[in-house]
Formats: sequence, C-alpha cells, structure tokens
Amino acid sequence: MRKWISLSSIAATIVVLSFCSNKPFNGEEPLLKRLVYTLNSQHYQPRKMDDKFSLLMYQNVLDRVDGDKQFFTVQDIKRFEVYKTSIDDQISAGRFDFFDTVWSVMMKRLDQIEPWVVADLAKPLNYQEKISYEVKEKEENWSKTDAELKEKWSKWSRFQTVDRLYRKMENDSAKSYDTLELKSRSETVKLVQDWFKRWRKMDRADQLSFYGNTLAEIYDPHTNYFPPADKDNFDISMTGKLEGIGATLSERDGYIKVERIVPGSASYKQGDLKAGDLILKVAQSDEEAVDVVDMKLDDAIQLIRGKKGTVVKLTVKKPDGQIKIIPIIRDVVVIEESYARSFVFEYQSKKFGMIQLPSFYADFAARGRGRNCAGDVHNEIEKLKKLNVDGIVLDLRNNGGGSLADAIEMSGLFVKNGPVVQVKDPQGRIQQAEDPDPNQQYKGPLVVLTNTYSASASEILAAALQDYKRAVIIGSKSTFGKGTVQTMVPLRGEKTEVFPRGFGEVKVTIQKFYRINGGTTQLHGVIPDVIVPDPYDLVERGEKELDFHLDFDQIPAAKYDNYETQRYKLAAAVGKQLVSKEPYFKAVEKRSKEIGESRKSTTYKLDLASYKEQQELLKKQDKAFRDNKYVGKSDTLYALPVDLSEVSGDSTKTTQRTAWFKGYKSDATLDVAAEVLYQWCTYGEKPVVKKAGSKANPSKGK
Repeated sequence: MRKWISLSSIAATIVVLSFCSNKPFNGEEPLLKRLVYTLNSQHYQPRKMDDKFSLLMYQNVLDRVDGDKQFFTVQDIKRFEVYKTSIDDQISAGRFDFFDTVWSVMMKRLDQIEPWVVADLAKPLNYQEKISYEVKEKEENWSKTDAELKEKWSKWSRFQTVDRLYRKMENDSAKSYDTLELKSRSETVKLVQDWFKRWRKMDRADQLSFYGNTLAEIYDPHTNYFPPADKDNFDISMTGKLEGIGATLSERDGYIKVERIVPGSASYKQGDLKAGDLILKVAQSDEEAVDVVDMKLDDAIQLIRGKKGTVVKLTVKKPDGQIKIIPIIRDVVVIEESYARSFVFEYQSKKFGMIQLPSFYADFAARGRGRNCAGDVHNEIEKLKKLNVDGIVLDLRNNGGGSLADAIEMSGLFVKNGPVVQVKDPQGRIQQAEDPDPNQQYKGPLVVLTNTYSASASEILAAALQDYKRAVIIGSKSTFGKGTVQTMVPLRGEKTEVFPRGFGEVKVTIQKFYRINGGTTQLHGVIPDVIVPDPYDLVERGEKELDFHLDFDQIPAAKYDNYETQRYKLAAAVGKQLVSKEPYFKAVEKRSKEIGESRKSTTYKLDLASYKEQQELLKKQDKAFRDNKYVGKSDTLYALPVDLSEVSGDSTKTTQRTAWFKGYKSDATLDVAAEVLYQWCTYGEKPVVKKAGSKANPSKGK
C-alpha cells in the first residue's frame, strides 16, 4: 500500500482559474489573457509585460518558425520588425497580429519553395560539380533576396540528395546507378512535400497552441502550454496507461499506419489488426465512419482512443490490398516498458539485482489508488530481497523525471529518515521535504547509474543518496541540470469553436529545488562519484544549453547525518581505478574527441567523390569504435522467477520479460557497478555512521 507524503509544507498553493460558462463562442483572446495571468500569478519568476518581453517574444517566434533561416528573407524580417515592441500590447489585448503575419508569410513561402525543389530535382544532378554546403548549429544571416533564398534551397536539396545517393550506393549496390540516383531525388522531394504538408495541416487550434507555447517557454524551458490533446499525451507519459485499442500508429503518405500492437492490449486480444495495416476510416460503435486519410495523426488518434468498454470500428487496408472492418472493444492499455522492472546478474561469487526505472510516473487522477513508481520500486526491492541479492543497482539513465512526491518517497526506501530535498518558492522561503517513514526498506550496498539525460526527479534522488553517502553514483560527467519544480494548472473556461474541449492546462515552474547540502542541480547537475566516459562528452548538452533557463544559486545546507563507511569509500575508489584502466573507456574517450572534432567541421563538399571521401573517414572512425565491442563480465543475467510465473504459457509476454535486459550484457558501466558492489559487500568492516550534521543519527547502533 502506498504511503502518501504530504507536500503541503513545500508546495506553493495553486490558485486555479475558474470561469463558469459552458457556452461555446468564437473569440480567441481569452486564451492569451488567461495564459499570461496564470503564468504571472503562479510562476517562480514572473515576467513584466513590457517592451523587453515583446523583444523576447519577437525573437522566439522567429526562432521557432524559422530557426535555421531557411524560409524568410531580409524583406520579410523588415515587415515583421514593425511589431518588435508592440507584441506585449497585442498579448494584453488578446490579439495575434504579429503571429498571424508571420504565419501568413510562412505559408506563402512554402508555396513558393516547394516548386523550386521539385524543379531542381526533376532531372539528374551534376555530381561532379564542385559545390560546398555549410551546415551550422545556428544560421546567422537571412537571405537578402528571393534569388539567394532559392540558391540556399538548391544547395540544401542537393546536400540531401547526395547523402541519400551515397548511402544507397553503399547499401544497395545490386541496383543500377540510374535507379539509385532517381530514387534519391524522389525521396528528397517527398521529404520536402511531407514536411510542408505537416505545416499546412496545422489548423487554428494548432497555431494558437504553438504561439501559446512560444510565450510560455519565455518564462523558462519547462513551462509549457498543453491544449487538451497534448495534456492527454502528457497524462499517458506520467501514468504509463491509456484507454484505447493498444496500437502504435504513425502517419505515412497521408495514411494512418499501424506500426506495433501492444501485447495484451485490446487489439492484441481481438487479433485482426496487424502491424502494417493502413487505417482508412474510424467509426464509434454503430455511428457513421469518419474518413481519416490525410487527417492529422493527433486528430485520428483522438477518434480511435476512447473509454474502456466502448466499441470502435476500424476500416483498414491490409498489405495485400484487402479492405476489412475490424471492431475492437477498447480497454485499458498498460505500457509495461514505462514501469520499473528488474533482473538479476551474477558477478564473481556474488548475486546482484538491477532495477531499471524509465521515469518517475504517478497516476495523480487516481488519488492514491493508481500505480506509482515509488510503490513499484518498493515491490521490486522486496522481490530481489527474497532472492538474497548481495547488492542493488538502480538505473536512472535517460530518466527525465516526473513526480516529485515519488522521488522523495523513493529516497526513503534507502535511508532511515531525514531531509531529502529543499525547495524555495517565489517569495524566497526555504522549506525541507523529509522522508517521514522511519523504516529503511533496503540497507545493503547500492549503486545508482545516471547520464546526461537523467533529469529533475532523477537528480533529486541521486543527489540525496549521494549526500547521505548511501549510494555510489556512477555515470557520465553530469546529469541534465534541471533544478526546478512544476505543477499543472487548468485554464478553465468557455469552450470555443477552436477549442471545443476547453483551453487545456499549463505546466508552470513554481519552485526551485536544492540538495540537502545546500547546492542545486540547476545547470550543474549531479556530478557522479565515479565518472565514466561518454562518446558525446564534448557535445554540449543539458539545461544550460536551453534558452531562458533559470540561474544557478545556493542556499544553506540542511542538518542531516550520512552513512559513509570505509567500505563505501573503498568501493567508490575502486570504481574510479577500474574506469581509468579499462581499455574500452580509453576507446570511448578517443571516440569522444573524434565526434567533437567532426562537429567543428561544418562544410560539406557536394561533388559525389569528395562527399564520399568525407563520409568514408567518418565511417572509418565510427567502425573502429563499434568493432571494439565491449565484452561484459556479468554474462549471467536472468529474469526473476516470480515475473516469469506471472506470464507462464504466454510466449509473447515471456519474451517481453526476458528480452529487455539483454543489452546489459555489453554494458561496460554495469561491470563498473558490479565491481563497486562486489568491493562494498566483501569488505569486512561493519558499517560505521559518520556525523555530518547536528541531528541525532537516525541509524545509530544499526
């Protein structure tokens, strides 16, 4: 049973806007007004609506619409510049003059550019012509004239086509050069047409959502506007479940294509819908079917999703051309890959458990009755303890965060009690969130794996366990660096023709969080105790690379006791030595330097011979690294018997329970973790608690 942690002492009171009218109307202006009111009344760092804000909006809209400066010309920009200092006034009045002007010009540019590309690629290119193309992280200059813009697109389409032709000649050499060349040009044309089609499909609701998000992110990168459909997707990502048919869909050439059937889902049980099918029409029970060909993917998905127990009828075209109507009774779809799961691995004479946590999920709408990650990790630990594992690894790599409450509760599984995280509100008040549960579920050796994409709640948990000296953190040079707390605030109000389901919600940054040692993960992240090289170490990533991020600062440390022992210190030291001596990590460092150097080279030669020479060098470097495959020392990996017993007789689910962890066999970081755990659990000293604060030691005598 879940033990709820009260966050009333650390969370700002959320004032929900409520406008009581159910009558639809056409006006769009309330969206902007309510969005701005919500942001400035709730955000950690409100912004003043003035000319400075207007300039930020001006630049951000242009960056989001044409950040690569591929569409607009200097003349277009001059037309936009008249709005530079009046956008704040437009927002206050609920008007979209600047945005609508930008959008209108963008649509005209699409109509102008597409024929250029089609005409350029209507006949074979001269692949001996000496032309260079510059690929920059951020383009500096707008095209001065339409002719210059046309030349830019000509080089871009040539670059795309040369790259496709080179790769086809490498991978499909059995076909003739003429066939491959024609296909390369055709694919580039299709790329552009599909790209432009997605722009043109954006209806007024999409446009307003786009503009609302452009406004929201000026407050900080994690403040976002969610119209109803996007909020649905956010809820799915947080809960790991949805009500629907259980199929992964994509948009291909105007069709909604079935990419994957989720095992155990409604579609899986019904049996007729298969990967590769094209969905032509969607009907609700006995209602008239709606044609979804050329419909936006999001709109089609909204038609297909629905409440558990209701019927949806899909008219599909099978790969052999057969047209079939498939009725499916919707059900709750559980996305197992999004939940905590574990396996066991052996290293030397010891047996260790690995818990993989993809995100800090929680079902907030279930009010304590739904599934949450802290409860699931608790259950995985219990299963591993029954197998008498000698240590546990918690894998938070690529875990972007989620529920703050679960990060706090999960920390309490590994420490007896005490503060876990500190938070500061917009008024500068600092409060602590503590683990109120005196029980320490797991007391044994513990390693936490992180990387650059471990963020937010992952950083809270990793930082707390590091400050308590309760776990050895192993990972790339730092975590993401997101030290802010968000909450969802509904924009309640009238339903409009543009937003028939209402305005949606805003995810607003309301607090900054800090480590119990007084530091913050904002921008700096969590620096692991044992740093392992990463091929992308020289590529700048993380919070500091995002626009409009909040600043780094520090607060006083909380009072807490740590669990540092000689065995803990020795284990971390051995991990560092292992990384420094391991030949594979030397190869990773070499590859990192190569990638760093390749990113400095922004010029590509577009004659086929020179392009091939450039690519062959890059491919040679990549192949040398990939050929140097790491051979894992922990080669005995297996699923938990209790997990296999749950799916006995279902071969598909059995495969699911055993296939997901096979990649760990060649994971060099896992072997570092294994050696750290091995040293920790074989060192002969009894744990001795070392004081780090003035509070009585919660583990004294244990």
